[in-house]
Amino acid sequence: MLGDTHLSASCSSPLPLEATGPCESARAPGGSGLGTGETALNSDYDPQPFFKGTVLGVALACLGLHLLSVGVFAYGYMSDELYYLDCAERLAWGYVDHPPLSIAVLKMVRVVLGDSLLALRFTPALLASALVLIAGLLARELGGGRAAQGLAALTTALCPVFLGVTSFYSMNAFELVFFALASLIVARIVNTEDPRLWLLLGAVLGLGLLNKVSMSWFAIGLAVGVLLTPQRRWIATPLPYAGALLALLLFLPHIIWQIEFDWPTVEFMRNASSQKMISKSPATFAMEQVMIMNPVLAPFWVAGLLHYFLLPSGRIHQIQAWIWISVAVLLVVQGTVRANYLAPAYIPLLAGGGVALERLVEARGWTRLPVAVAGLFTIAGLAVAPLGLPLLPPERYAAFERLIGVSAPLEEKADFGDMPLHFALRFGWQNMIDAVAAAHATLTPDEKEHAVVFGSWFGSTGAVNFFGPERGLPRAISAHNNYWLWGPGDASGQVVLFMAEDNSLISQHFERVERVAEIDCRHCMPAVDRLGIYACRGLREPLAEIWAKLKHYQ
Repeated sequence: MLGDTHLSASCSSPLPLEATGPCESARAPGGSGLGTGETALNSDYDPQPFFKGTVLGVALACLGLHLLSVGVFAYGYMSDELYYLDCAERLAWGYVDHPPLSIAVLKMVRVVLGDSLLALRFTPALLASALVLIAGLLARELGGGRAAQGLAALTTALCPVFLGVTSFYSMNAFELVFFALASLIVARIVNTEDPRLWLLLGAVLGLGLLNKVSMSWFAIGLAVGVLLTPQRRWIATPLPYAGALLALLLFLPHIIWQIEFDWPTVEFMRNASSQKMISKSPATFAMEQVMIMNPVLAPFWVAGLLHYFLLPSGRIHQIQAWIWISVAVLLVVQGTVRANYLAPAYIPLLAGGGVALERLVEARGWTRLPVAVAGLFTIAGLAVAPLGLPLLPPERYAAFERLIGVSAPLEEKADFGDMPLHFALRFGWQNMIDAVAAAHATLTPDEKEHAVVFGSWFGSTGAVNFFGPERGLPRAISAHNNYWLWGPGDASGQVVLFMAEDNSLISQHFERVERVAEIDCRHCMPAVDRLGIYACRGLREPLAEIWAKLKHYQ
């Protein structure tokens, strides 16, 4: 039970609970050689038991909730997943908009489990459960017992932004786990100073970078934390540099790929920031953090942040707080960011919140408080779970947002209709395939032999390539992101079925452009609903020659 905090009046806890009292550390101030007033490392590290029944129970419940959401209301494949499936057919050391690790894993998933919706969603569901497990382990590493571990696991399992990020296959689900695992290793290094852990941390950082370059934010935060805490003495030791070198070596193949293709990701990020993303004030970004983490949880994770500065047991691990602060500052300064970019850095705050509450229970004797808090967080978490997971019929989602008074943040300039971005991008694919099939049927037999579909963005292109073969449709190409790098292949451009909102950009390249089919879909993005299929003939220049002009990194 969460109420069984397993706290005692003895000094069995590995971290001092209060500045004074029966469990006060026997070490004299400055006894570690760090200097007067600096917190010594816990030289007699003796962690609480890992309450695996509590933590694993929450992790399994989280897994079950994710699997329950798959396909219940037919939200369907997300555009990113369809794009990733095409990427998995062309393994490389990099792609325009992401490094290679998540794609390599997807290739293995596809070989072992197939590419059904359940097969794709099983992996992020497992990652969500792993995140819950790591949160419990981190609370233990911070000195927490059953209550701290259980609350860290519970809040992680039901946090709306974590549910949303792990509700579909993407590199973002992996990023959560890499961030959390790196935080756990840092906490263990602080507690044990085991030099071998630096190499493990380097491996996690390197693999994390191969998944998503924003793992570098953790490294920056770690560097800031080292400089601002007693751990600055690590600078004079060789193992941190060995870990950094290992991370760099693991990431090096992707760097070489970037150089080979003239740094496409840099161009992609610059275009996305200036052309697609919404600029946000610090106040807006801060308010979005409260919303995506669940407003009910705000006092809990804020307490977790403060505990790293106010409690002796927290100050030992203050480096965790500086990682969160550093990433938050980086994002606020950048201005054009998604609200969920800060999400991976919250796990130490949730774990810290569990420890802070457990300290309060010991100090005040409120032994029933953990159970009451767990009940409140469970109710609040399940109440807003449909914000992250597809647990409602699509037609009821907008009413649900109005009912609870919480909505997903606006992230891009595009209009996503009555559903948030991560849901809106899951609708309309079959309607799109029907429209392309209708357009394809208008072609002569000879034209069908040479026809190619041109998608205006990676979602529509991936949809045609995934769903189209069973309808006898030709393959799709695009100039969007990595499709442009892959090029037009052997497509002649003699007949192109172009998916676009209008013919303003198409007419300059073709002699004859005719709109031959419409896409009509409910719940999908208005931009998808407005798409039409144009039969384009008489290409003015060879496709290979104009390809460079079509590049669209965004």
